[in-house]
Amino acid sequence: MRSMSYLDLHRRFSVDIDAEMEATLGRLSPQAGAVRAAVAELVRNREFTYPLSVLPLIVHAVETGAPEPAVPLAVVHELWWISACHLDDLADGQSAHLGGDLGGAEALLAAFVSGTPLPLLVVQSQAVPETVRGALSAELVKCWILATEGQLSDLRGDAATATRDSVVTAYRGKSGAPFSMVTAMAAELAGVEKERVELWRDFGDVFGILWQMFNDQEDILSGRNEDLLNGTVTYLLACALDTSVSPSTERILRLHADARNSGDARAELVDTLLAPVVLGRYEDDINKFRGEAHRILDELGGDETYLSVMRNLVDESSRMLLRADLAREVTVG
Repeated sequence: MRSMSYLDLHRRFSVDIDAEMEATLGRLSPQAGAVRAAVAELVRNREFTYPLSVLPLIVHAVETGAPEPAVPLAVVHELWWISACHLDDLADGQSAHLGGDLGGAEALLAAFVSGTPLPLLVVQSQAVPETVRGALSAELVKCWILATEGQLSDLRGDAATATRDSVVTAYRGKSGAPFSMVTAMAAELAGVEKERVELWRDFGDVFGILWQMFNDQEDILSGRNEDLLNGTVTYLLACALDTSVSPSTERILRLHADARNSGDARAELVDTLLAPVVLGRYEDDINKFRGEAHRILDELGGDETYLSVMRNLVDESSRMLLRADLAREVTVG
Protein backbone atom coordinates (compact mmCIF):
# COMPACT_ATOMS: atom_id res chain seq x y z
CA MET A 1 0.00 0.00 0.00
CA ARG A 2 1.30 3.47 -0.91
CA SER A 3 2.47 5.46 2.07
CA MET A 4 0.83 8.78 2.90
CA SER A 5 2.49 11.92 1.53
CA TYR A 6 2.37 15.52 2.71
CA LEU A 7 0.16 16.25 -0.30
CA ASP A 8 -2.30 13.60 0.91
CA LEU A 9 -2.34 15.29 4.29
CA HIS A 10 -2.97 18.67 2.69
CA ARG A 11 -5.89 17.32 0.65
CA ARG A 12 -7.31 15.89 3.86
CA PHE A 13 -7.03 19.15 5.84
CA SER A 14 -7.17 21.90 3.20
CA VAL A 15 -10.83 22.65 3.96
CA ASP A 16 -10.05 22.92 7.68
CA ILE A 17 -7.08 25.21 6.99
CA ASP A 18 -9.20 27.43 4.74
CA ALA A 19 -11.92 27.57 7.41
CA GLU A 20 -9.38 28.54 10.06
CA MET A 21 -8.06 31.26 7.75
CA GLU A 22 -11.59 32.65 7.41
CA ALA A 23 -12.02 32.47 11.18
CA THR A 24 -8.75 34.34 11.62
CA LEU A 25 -9.88 37.16 9.34
CA GLY A 26 -13.16 37.18 11.26
CA ARG A 27 -11.28 37.88 14.49
CA LEU A 28 -10.50 41.37 13.24
CA SER A 29 -12.72 43.96 14.84
CA PRO A 30 -15.74 45.35 12.95
CA GLN A 31 -13.82 48.63 12.61
CA ALA A 32 -11.12 46.83 10.58
CA GLY A 33 -13.17 46.08 7.48
CA ALA A 34 -10.64 47.60 5.10
CA VAL A 35 -7.83 45.61 6.73
CA ARG A 36 -9.85 42.40 6.42
CA ALA A 37 -10.58 43.02 2.75
CA ALA A 38 -6.97 43.90 1.95
CA VAL A 39 -5.49 40.85 3.66
CA ALA A 40 -8.13 38.60 2.06
CA GLU A 41 -7.13 39.96 -1.36
CA LEU A 42 -3.46 39.34 -0.63
CA VAL A 43 -4.23 35.78 0.50
CA ARG A 44 -6.29 35.08 -2.63
CA ASN A 45 -3.49 36.21 -4.90
CA ARG A 46 -0.61 34.35 -3.30
CA GLU A 47 -0.99 30.67 -4.13
CA PHE A 48 1.85 28.35 -3.16
CA THR A 49 2.90 25.53 -5.50
CA TYR A 50 3.95 23.37 -2.57
CA PRO A 51 1.49 23.34 0.39
CA LEU A 52 4.04 23.22 3.19
CA SER A 53 1.48 24.68 5.56
CA VAL A 54 0.89 21.07 6.66
CA LEU A 55 4.38 20.91 8.19
CA PRO A 56 3.16 21.72 11.73
CA LEU A 57 0.40 19.14 11.34
CA ILE A 58 3.01 16.48 10.59
CA VAL A 59 5.16 17.49 13.59
CA HIS A 60 2.17 17.44 15.95
CA ALA A 61 1.08 14.07 14.58
CA VAL A 62 4.57 12.59 14.99
CA GLU A 63 4.35 13.57 18.67
CA THR A 64 0.71 12.71 19.39
CA GLY A 65 -0.70 10.76 16.44
CA ALA A 66 -3.17 13.61 15.80
CA PRO A 67 -2.54 16.34 13.20
CA GLU A 68 -5.83 18.24 13.75
CA PRO A 69 -4.85 20.44 16.73
CA ALA A 70 -2.09 22.07 14.66
CA VAL A 71 -4.45 23.45 11.99
CA PRO A 72 -4.18 26.98 13.48
CA LEU A 73 -0.41 26.77 13.07
CA ALA A 74 -0.87 25.92 9.40
CA VAL A 75 -2.61 29.29 9.09
CA VAL A 76 0.26 30.99 10.95
CA HIS A 77 2.65 29.39 8.45
CA GLU A 78 0.62 30.56 5.44
CA LEU A 79 0.19 34.10 6.72
CA TRP A 80 3.88 34.40 7.56
CA TRP A 81 5.00 33.27 4.10
CA ILE A 82 2.39 35.39 2.30
CA SER A 83 3.82 38.41 4.08
CA ALA A 84 7.46 37.43 3.65
CA CYS A 85 7.13 36.62 -0.06
CA HIS A 86 5.43 39.93 -0.77
CA LEU A 87 8.06 41.89 1.17
CA ASP A 88 10.76 39.91 -0.62
CA ASP A 89 9.27 40.86 -3.99
CA LEU A 90 9.35 44.51 -2.97
CA ALA A 91 12.94 44.23 -1.72
CA ASP A 92 13.92 42.74 -5.09
CA GLY A 93 12.38 45.71 -6.87
CA GLN A 94 9.43 43.78 -8.28
CA SER A 95 6.01 45.34 -8.64
CA ALA A 96 3.19 44.46 -6.29
CA HIS A 97 1.28 42.66 -9.05
CA LEU A 98 0.71 39.67 -6.77
CA GLY A 99 -1.41 41.92 -4.58
CA GLY A 100 -4.33 41.49 -6.98
CA ASP A 101 -6.49 44.60 -7.08
CA LEU A 102 -4.54 46.23 -4.25
CA GLY A 103 -2.32 49.21 -4.88
CA GLY A 104 1.31 48.99 -3.86
CA ALA A 105 0.86 50.81 -0.56
CA GLU A 106 -2.29 48.82 0.25
CA ALA A 107 -0.51 45.53 -0.44
CA LEU A 108 2.42 46.58 1.73
CA LEU A 109 0.12 47.35 4.66
CA ALA A 110 -1.74 44.06 4.16
CA ALA A 111 1.58 42.20 4.11
CA PHE A 112 2.56 43.80 7.41
CA VAL A 113 -0.73 42.79 9.04
CA SER A 114 -0.61 39.25 7.67
CA GLY A 115 2.96 38.75 8.89
CA THR A 116 2.69 39.67 12.56
CA PRO A 117 -0.64 40.94 13.98
CA LEU A 118 -2.78 38.22 12.41
CA PRO A 119 -0.51 35.28 13.39
CA LEU A 120 -0.46 36.71 16.91
CA LEU A 121 -4.27 36.77 16.88
CA VAL A 122 -4.20 33.08 15.89
CA VAL A 123 -1.88 31.96 18.69
CA GLN A 124 -3.73 34.09 21.25
CA SER A 125 -7.14 32.73 20.22
CA GLN A 126 -9.34 30.08 21.80
CA ALA A 127 -8.09 27.67 19.11
CA VAL A 128 -4.79 27.44 21.05
CA PRO A 129 -4.49 26.32 24.70
CA GLU A 130 -3.75 29.21 27.04
CA THR A 131 -0.75 27.39 28.52
CA VAL A 132 1.28 27.72 25.29
CA ARG A 133 0.06 31.06 23.91
CA GLY A 134 2.96 33.01 25.39
CA ALA A 135 5.57 30.59 24.06
CA LEU A 136 4.06 30.56 20.57
CA SER A 137 3.87 34.35 20.49
CA ALA A 138 7.54 34.54 21.45
CA GLU A 139 8.44 32.11 18.65
CA LEU A 140 6.77 34.38 16.12
CA VAL A 141 8.62 37.48 17.29
CA LYS A 142 12.00 35.71 17.36
CA CYS A 143 11.39 34.34 13.88
CA TRP A 144 10.82 37.76 12.36
CA ILE A 145 14.05 39.06 13.86
CA LEU A 146 16.11 36.09 12.63
CA ALA A 147 14.46 36.05 9.22
CA THR A 148 15.06 39.77 8.77
CA GLU A 149 18.69 39.28 9.74
CA GLY A 150 18.96 36.57 7.08
CA GLN A 151 17.23 38.70 4.47
CA LEU A 152 19.54 41.64 5.20
CA SER A 153 22.54 39.33 4.84
CA ASP A 154 21.09 38.18 1.52
CA LEU A 155 20.55 41.73 0.28
CA ARG A 156 24.05 42.76 1.32
CA GLY A 157 25.65 39.59 -0.03
CA ASP A 158 28.98 40.22 -1.72
CA ALA A 159 29.92 37.56 -4.25
CA ALA A 160 33.58 38.53 -3.97
CA THR A 161 33.73 37.44 -0.33
CA ALA A 162 31.03 34.76 -0.38
CA THR A 163 31.67 31.26 0.87
CA ARG A 164 29.37 28.29 1.23
CA ASP A 165 29.32 28.90 5.00
CA SER A 166 28.34 32.56 4.61
CA VAL A 167 25.48 31.62 2.27
CA VAL A 168 24.26 28.96 4.71
CA THR A 169 24.21 31.60 7.44
CA ALA A 170 21.90 33.75 5.30
CA TYR A 171 19.74 30.72 4.42
CA ARG A 172 19.38 29.80 8.10
CA GLY A 173 17.78 33.17 8.64
CA LYS A 174 15.59 33.83 5.66
CA SER A 175 14.36 30.23 5.24
CA GLY A 176 15.51 28.24 8.25
CA ALA A 177 13.99 30.65 10.78
CA PRO A 178 10.35 30.37 9.61
CA PHE A 179 10.53 26.59 9.29
CA SER A 180 12.19 26.16 12.67
CA MET A 181 9.59 28.53 14.11
CA VAL A 182 6.64 26.46 12.95
CA THR A 183 8.18 23.08 13.81
CA ALA A 184 9.08 24.31 17.31
CA MET A 185 5.57 25.78 17.67
CA ALA A 186 3.98 22.46 16.76
CA ALA A 187 6.16 20.63 19.27
CA GLU A 188 5.28 23.16 21.99
CA LEU A 189 1.60 22.78 21.13
CA ALA A 190 2.01 19.00 21.50
CA GLY A 191 3.30 19.56 25.04
CA VAL A 192 6.63 17.79 24.67
CA GLU A 193 9.68 18.46 26.81
CA LYS A 194 12.06 21.29 25.95
CA GLU A 195 14.75 18.96 24.55
CA ARG A 196 12.35 17.69 21.89
CA VAL A 197 11.20 21.22 21.06
CA GLU A 198 14.83 22.14 20.41
CA LEU A 199 15.36 19.06 18.25
CA TRP A 200 12.35 20.06 16.15
CA ARG A 201 13.78 23.57 15.92
CA ASP A 202 17.05 22.09 14.63
CA PHE A 203 15.12 20.00 12.12
CA GLY A 204 13.22 23.04 10.83
CA ASP A 205 16.48 24.92 10.46
CA VAL A 206 18.04 22.20 8.28
CA PHE A 207 14.81 21.70 6.36
CA GLY A 208 14.75 25.43 5.59
CA ILE A 209 18.23 25.22 4.06
CA LEU A 210 17.18 22.26 1.92
CA TRP A 211 14.03 24.06 0.81
CA GLN A 212 15.97 27.18 -0.15
CA MET A 213 18.34 25.08 -2.23
CA PHE A 214 15.34 23.39 -3.84
CA ASN A 215 13.91 26.82 -4.70
CA ASP A 216 17.26 27.96 -6.09
CA GLN A 217 17.31 25.00 -8.46
CA GLU A 218 13.74 25.60 -9.58
CA ASP A 219 14.55 29.24 -10.31
CA ILE A 220 17.10 28.12 -12.89
CA LEU A 221 14.99 25.31 -14.33
CA SER A 222 11.98 27.57 -14.78
CA GLY A 223 13.99 30.11 -16.75
CA ARG A 224 12.87 32.89 -14.39
CA ASN A 225 16.43 33.36 -13.17
CA GLU A 226 15.29 35.84 -10.52
CA ASP A 227 18.44 35.16 -8.51
CA LEU A 228 20.64 36.17 -11.46
CA LEU A 229 18.52 39.23 -12.20
CA ASN A 230 18.67 40.31 -8.55
CA GLY A 231 22.36 39.59 -8.09
CA THR A 232 21.58 37.10 -5.30
CA VAL A 233 24.51 35.14 -3.92
CA THR A 234 23.19 31.58 -3.94
CA TYR A 235 24.73 28.42 -2.57
CA LEU A 236 25.27 27.18 -6.13
CA LEU A 237 27.21 30.35 -6.95
CA ALA A 238 29.32 29.84 -3.82
CA CYS A 239 30.05 26.28 -4.99
CA ALA A 240 31.16 27.63 -8.36
CA LEU A 241 33.45 30.15 -6.68
CA ASP A 242 34.85 27.50 -4.33
CA THR A 243 35.75 25.16 -7.19
CA SER A 244 37.45 27.82 -9.33
CA VAL A 245 41.04 28.91 -9.67
CA SER A 246 41.78 32.62 -9.56
CA PRO A 247 41.26 33.66 -13.22
CA SER A 248 38.05 31.65 -13.40
CA THR A 249 36.85 33.19 -10.14
CA GLU A 250 37.31 36.66 -11.59
CA ARG A 251 35.31 35.65 -14.65
CA ILE A 252 32.45 34.29 -12.53
CA LEU A 253 32.34 37.49 -10.49
CA ARG A 254 32.22 39.57 -13.67
CA LEU A 255 29.41 37.43 -15.11
CA HIS A 256 27.51 37.64 -11.84
CA ALA A 257 27.71 41.43 -11.88
CA ASP A 258 26.75 41.66 -15.57
CA ALA A 259 23.89 39.13 -15.29
CA ARG A 260 21.57 41.76 -13.83
CA ASN A 261 21.32 43.49 -17.19
CA SER A 262 22.70 41.11 -19.80
CA GLY A 263 20.98 38.02 -21.16
CA ASP A 264 24.27 36.81 -22.64
CA ALA A 265 25.98 37.09 -19.25
CA ARG A 266 23.11 35.20 -17.61
CA ALA A 267 23.35 32.41 -20.19
CA GLU A 268 27.11 32.11 -19.74
CA LEU A 269 26.79 32.14 -15.96
CA VAL A 270 24.15 29.39 -16.07
CA ASP A 271 26.54 27.30 -18.19
CA THR A 272 29.21 27.85 -15.55
CA LEU A 273 26.89 26.98 -12.66
CA LEU A 274 25.86 23.75 -14.38
CA ALA A 275 29.42 22.54 -14.85
CA PRO A 276 29.83 18.94 -13.56
CA VAL A 277 32.45 19.89 -10.94
CA VAL A 278 30.14 22.58 -9.52
CA LEU A 279 27.07 20.35 -9.48
CA GLY A 280 29.10 17.58 -7.87
CA ARG A 281 30.04 19.84 -4.96
CA TYR A 282 26.45 21.08 -4.73
CA GLU A 283 24.96 17.58 -4.68
CA ASP A 284 27.44 16.40 -2.05
CA ASP A 285 26.36 19.22 0.24
CA ILE A 286 22.65 18.64 -0.38
CA ASN A 287 23.23 15.03 0.64
CA LYS A 288 24.94 16.20 3.84
CA PHE A 289 22.04 18.45 4.78
CA ARG A 290 19.55 15.67 3.96
CA GLY A 291 21.55 13.26 6.09
CA GLU A 292 21.44 15.71 8.99
CA ALA A 293 17.66 16.09 8.66
CA HIS A 294 17.21 12.30 8.70
CA ARG A 295 19.57 11.97 11.65
CA ILE A 296 17.43 14.38 13.68
CA LEU A 297 14.24 12.53 12.72
CA ASP A 298 15.83 9.22 13.75
CA GLU A 299 16.77 10.73 17.10
CA LEU A 300 13.25 12.10 17.59
CA GLY A 301 11.30 8.97 16.72
CA GLY A 302 7.54 9.11 17.26
CA ASP A 303 4.43 8.00 15.41
CA GLU A 304 5.86 6.00 12.53
CA THR A 305 3.06 6.80 10.06
CA TYR A 306 3.68 10.52 10.24
CA LEU A 307 7.43 10.17 10.73
CA SER A 308 7.42 8.43 7.35
CA VAL A 309 5.53 11.39 5.86
CA MET A 310 8.23 13.73 7.17
CA ARG A 311 11.06 11.54 5.91
CA ASN A 312 9.48 11.47 2.45
CA LEU A 313 9.06 15.25 2.53
CA VAL A 314 12.76 15.64 3.32
CA ASP A 315 13.65 13.41 0.38
CA GLU A 316 11.33 15.32 -1.95
CA SER A 317 12.85 18.61 -0.85
CA SER A 318 16.44 17.46 -1.31
CA ARG A 319 16.22 16.14 -4.85
CA MET A 320 19.04 17.09 -7.19
CA LEU A 321 17.14 18.71 -10.05
CA LEU A 322 20.00 20.28 -11.97
CA ARG A 323 22.20 18.35 -14.42
CA ALA A 324 25.12 19.41 -16.56
CA ASP A 325 23.30 18.48 -19.78
CA LEU A 326 20.46 20.88 -18.90
CA ALA A 327 22.56 23.89 -19.90
CA ARG A 328 21.38 23.53 -23.48
CA GLU A 329 17.74 23.19 -22.46
CA VAL A 330 17.36 25.98 -19.90
CA THR A 331 15.89 29.16 -21.34
CA VAL A 332 17.68 32.28 -20.15
CA GLY A 333 16.01 35.61 -20.80
